[in-house]
Amino acid sequence: MNTLRKHLIAVVALAAAFVSIARAAAVVGEPAPDFTLTDINGATHKLSDFKGKTVVLEWVNPECPFVIKHYGSGNMPSVQRKAEADGVVWLSINSGRSGSEGDFNPAEANAWLKKNGAAPTAYFRDQDGKVGRLYGAKTTPHMFVIKADGVLAYDGAIDSIRSAKVEDIAKAQNYVTAALAAVKAGEPVAKANTQPYGCSVKY
Repeated sequence: MNTLRKHLIAVVALAAAFVSIARAAAVVGEPAPDFTLTDINGATHKLSDFKGKTVVLEWVNPECPFVIKHYGSGNMPSVQRKAEADGVVWLSINSGRSGSEGDFNPAEANAWLKKNGAAPTAYFRDQDGKVGRLYGAKTTPHMFVIKADGVLAYDGAIDSIRSAKVEDIAKAQNYVTAALAAVKAGEPVAKANTQPYGCSVKY
């Protein structure tokens, strides 16, 4: 009986832990979970330090074909530059475990950003996956838009066409650009949740 009781207690504790994790995950319409990460240039950033500014979180893997589509074509860098010209903070996060596909070291990541003309405010390696799991990041790319008041406004795909083909970019609706425009205008985001597509995050 004591053994059974111990097992039951363990199961209840495990269930409570899962509930706690679920509550911590990012939910549109609620405050975005805070986190602290050190970027590839050695600077430490805390999400809450950017309160008062719109923030984009982009999950990235430089070797994922879907990421290559959006960077090699210049699409993602273009969206980054336009957003940052509007005062938006853009944080790129790679939650791949150590040694996984696309887990570039700082020098490699900086070279990749330069090669593609990318312009994030900061690029992070989240090798233990804590921030990725906190946000429920599923794919690369997976995009989040956070309003100046710290509330999550968008969670989902970069755009409306789920493919790795460059020619589909021009035909797709860019959900992130639309979300940023709505946030700037003080309006609700029309499509606040979409299904992200791309390579799975390599936790």
